[in-house]
Amino acid sequence: MKKRKDRFLYYVIKSAVKLFYPNMQIVGSENIPERDAIIIANHSQMNGPICAELFMPDNSRIWCAGQMMHLKEVPAYAFEDFWSAKPALLKPFYKLLSYIIAPLAVCVFNNARTIAVYHDQRGLSTFKNTISELKNGSTIVIFPEGKKLNNNVVNEFNEHFADVAKLYAKSSGKELLFVPMYIAPDLKQIHVMKGVRFDSQNDIDVERKRICREMTDAITEKARSLPRHKVVPYDNISKKKYLTNKDINEVPR
Repeated sequence: MKKRKDRFLYYVIKSAVKLFYPNMQIVGSENIPERDAIIIANHSQMNGPICAELFMPDNSRIWCAGQMMHLKEVPAYAFEDFWSAKPALLKPFYKLLSYIIAPLAVCVFNNARTIAVYHDQRGLSTFKNTISELKNGSTIVIFPEGKKLNNNVVNEFNEHFADVAKLYAKSSGKELLFVPMYIAPDLKQIHVMKGVRFDSQNDIDVERKRICREMTDAITEKARSLPRHKVVPYDNISKKKYLTNKDINEVPR
């Protein structure tokens, strides 16, 4: 009964978000493969996961922080990831908020089209579930940005997402396609570019770096080729500090 109630609540929340969230145009939808692919996108704060859930094909499965699926783990993770950079005076409010949102987060993330991502001893389940979904015909969506600044469009990627392709090639004999995607909320657009094929014959360290570089370069180049707009960064910073896609020489170092 509780699962049915949670499912119903999730659909109510999703419907409300879809009603008020801007309709995003997908440019380059022909570049989204039907299967055997991983889409790599900029996180754009919460815009990335929202866009993936609302606008990506039905067979999409989205990597998300596993901590957001467990009631006891939400507050610490949410505060650190979303609000730890807030002014000291406001931190008590955001700590309280992290507890308030916990039940809602658990409902949403457990009912959305998600795959839990862990960086502890549970990490093996992330890869097992991802490979299982790929074999069932799903396309995986990953937002691999970390905290370290790269350029005015994306932060540096956590590169171990590419390991999925090595494991998938070993178990299925198929080479995954990594597809870069740029989310531009300011333009109300999602741009999907041509994919890059993983080479399982290469050393995995080489392939991790190559895939990350090609994904980063494609996303950055696409962003900079578009009309001037504010880039929504990974970090939860003041909108006054947002850079534009044209601020190539103004990235703080």
